[in-house]
Amino acid sequence: MHDHEGSERLASFADVLAGELPDSWASAYHPPEHKDDLAELTGRIWDLDLVAESLAEQPLRHAAVLTRHDGAQLAVLDRHDELGGFLIAAVGPRDVPDEAYRGIWEPNGIALSDDPFLSAELVAGDLLARYDAALAQARHNAAAAVHPSQPDRVVLTWQVDGSLAAAPVGETASAILAAGGFVHDEQTGIYRLSGDDTAEQARAVRELGAHGIAVALQHPSGRIAPTATAPATPPALATARITTARGR
Repeated sequence: MHDHEGSERLASFADVLAGELPDSWASAYHPPEHKDDLAELTGRIWDLDLVAESLAEQPLRHAAVLTRHDGAQLAVLDRHDELGGFLIAAVGPRDVPDEAYRGIWEPNGIALSDDPFLSAELVAGDLLARYDAALAQARHNAAAAVHPSQPDRVVLTWQVDGSLAAAPVGETASAILAAGGFVHDEQTGIYRLSGDDTAEQARAVRELGAHGIAVALQHPSGRIAPTATAPATPPALATARITTARGR
């Protein structure tokens, strides 16, 4: 049977905590019925210490996710021991490939009391500083793996998660990429298209060629495929996915 009192306690704590953290944060509660969301969240929690140990012993039954205006996220979880209170952990962004996390120390989560005001001070002075530093490094690693484009030539770089990325690009190419489903990251300038739909990826490549923009495909290692202005047939866009732990 679901513990409604426990749900309200977690959701209320997270709401107040979000309002006390620096910058602008929004809180969203995920009840036990949101099984897919909770499973996805578990896989994105960026921790190899206290929170990882807790999740290994107690699967995530509900959680609150705090989201900052720039997309950074924190997960608030129950603490399953005699000390009570909560756990809070950094969440790895969806748009950063696993390879970009290599060599980065995990911004491991921390334990919080039941007091959201004191907890906000602890999070701001500890976890947030470590999370922002690790997040900046991961985004830098992701951007460094993307070869720069030119106004009349777009270099699309394969990511380990099957997505395609390009940065920076000219105004015409930017409009075409955006229309083709590429999402622009304001912080890194990278345009990224998920590998979930290879047909969509192929259409985006063809559309660039149709507008007279040369296209080159490369892997992060720097191997660049022959340039093509208008491929006669869709390229073979494989979506080999690699599952790795975030971090070292």
